[in-house]
Amino acid sequence: MSDQKQERGFLRDNSLSIAFGLLFLITLVLQALAGWAQENNELRQAELDPVSLLHYVTTASFGADVLENWQSEYLQFFLFLFGTVWLIQRGSPESKEPGKEGPESDEEQQLGAYIEDDSPAWARAGGWRAQLFSRSLGVVMALIFLASWAGQSVAGWSAYNEEQLRDLAPPVSWGGYVLGADFWSRTLQNWQSELLAVGSFAVLAIFLRQRGSSQSKPVGAAHASTGIEG
Repeated sequence: MSDQKQERGFLRDNSLSIAFGLLFLITLVLQALAGWAQENNELRQAELDPVSLLHYVTTASFGADVLENWQSEYLQFFLFLFGTVWLIQRGSPESKEPGKEGPESDEEQQLGAYIEDDSPAWARAGGWRAQLFSRSLGVVMALIFLASWAGQSVAGWSAYNEEQLRDLAPPVSWGGYVLGADFWSRTLQNWQSELLAVGSFAVLAIFLRQRGSSQSKPVGAAHASTGIEG
């Protein structure tokens, strides 16, 4: 019975990450199936042999489609993390209160003389480790963004050259692809949608509510209330 309680407790305590992890895997599989079907339709129209699902998911085309979405998502998180240090949106639960711009004091961040016994080890260590840890989330988001963007450029370049060869056109270099219209069209269409989503959410959350959500203000909170969550 205790094992069952521990399992239920683990699932409850981690339900958000588990749910989104499962949804991620489901949508990734569905994307692969849809892309595979589309790829084979195009191959049949070109009077070429269709490919297996395993072959499709290892192609540069599928990799580029996946990575171009990943890099835009992590760019969104990176910009939002660093932007909310200095930028304010009065009335939004996603913003600090006006007048609290900046990295905040050691007291507010529980650092230095205000460290606590259960604080993370690197926060308690002080010095460069505390400085690095204090920016670690944004740094990791930036690194994931850069890695996925680089991966997208390589996969997109390979997929682009496959299409070039299929059309009996000359391939291009990696540098030529990265500076070309195809790469930036794929990149910017994702960037603008992510930036629009973040900006509109910050503004809509001023006037609209979602009862019980940590991303929303309490239902009865004034529109001008800033930096509070339900």
